[in-house]
Amino acid sequence: MSPFRWDVLLVGFVLALPVLALGLRGDLSTEEMMTRVLWCLGAGYVVVAVLRFATTPPPAPKTPKASRPAPEPTEPADSSPAA
Repeated sequence: MSPFRWDVLLVGFVLALPVLALGLRGDLSTEEMMTRVLWCLGAGYVVVAVLRFATTPPPAPKTPKASRPAPEPTEPADSSPAA
């Protein structure tokens, strides 16, 4: 999975909004802000990977192909019921 997919970038941007707000307010320096934005992109990658893993349906069970149906056993015609 590429770290530059649209869903990873979107989640990373949403996680980076508070960091960007702190940077704009002056609480973080530019270097600290950019370091934390990269961590937000990594966290977005992890969130998307976990969600994809959790929502992927399990694989369908493999059924063996029957090349030829098994012949049914035949009973002799002259057999009488047990009394």
